[in-house]
Amino acid sequence: MKFTVITLFPEFFESPLSSGLLGKAVEGGLVKVSLVDLRPYGEGKHRSTDDYPFGGGAGMVMMAGPAVRAIEDARKTDPGAKVVLLTPQGSLMSQKKAREFASQGSVTFLCGRYEGFDERIRSFADEELSLGDFVLMGGESAALAVLEAVSRYVPGVLGDMASTEEESLSQGLLEYPHYTRPREFRGMEVPEVLLSGNHERISRWRRLQSVLRTAKKRPDLLAEAKLTEVELEAVKSAGEAKPE
Repeated sequence: MKFTVITLFPEFFESPLSSGLLGKAVEGGLVKVSLVDLRPYGEGKHRSTDDYPFGGGAGMVMMAGPAVRAIEDARKTDPGAKVVLLTPQGSLMSQKKAREFASQGSVTFLCGRYEGFDERIRSFADEELSLGDFVLMGGESAALAVLEAVSRYVPGVLGDMASTEEESLSQGLLEYPHYTRPREFRGMEVPEVLLSGNHERISRWRRLQSVLRTAKKRPDLLAEAKLTEVELEAVKSAGEAKPE
């Protein structure tokens, strides 16, 4: 899996890309990350990448020239990679999108800064992506989050790929509760079913807990979930109605 990240702060990525499972994936060649410094594409003797907005207003705007030149160079290096702008105006990042990017094999991110992008930059991107309804100081932390989410779907990055199928949101539901030793902690005990050794019972319990947890915390997800009659009844009994 190859990532190209166009950014004013390539040093932002140094520690995350050398730590933990992501660091091992990079070291082992499973994940390749090319950090492109936007500054050399800047204009004038100061290599400016931002300017005042036409019409006035607070903040500075990322200039089209430097960003587009960097995008065009990235396309020459990796013509098949989608160019993605990281912006609060984009579509919401999801597990489905992470799997989609992983299947494509490469992606290029443009990290925003300042008040926002010159509108004309959007014409040179394939997609706009957001982490949620909030604003960051720049797109670097968003790019890193997406990069890590996608990398988890690259074979060999995780010790067990089954983890990606059982975790929250992979099947449209939140993940079931987890427990480890001790069996009792400050009066809170591990559910008996998890100690039974009956894998069929455990599987049914986990599925039901996923459904109930989703109904409580993210009922919006249930609209697309395929629930059995037993699960639907459990949701109703818990006081949560499945969205239409």
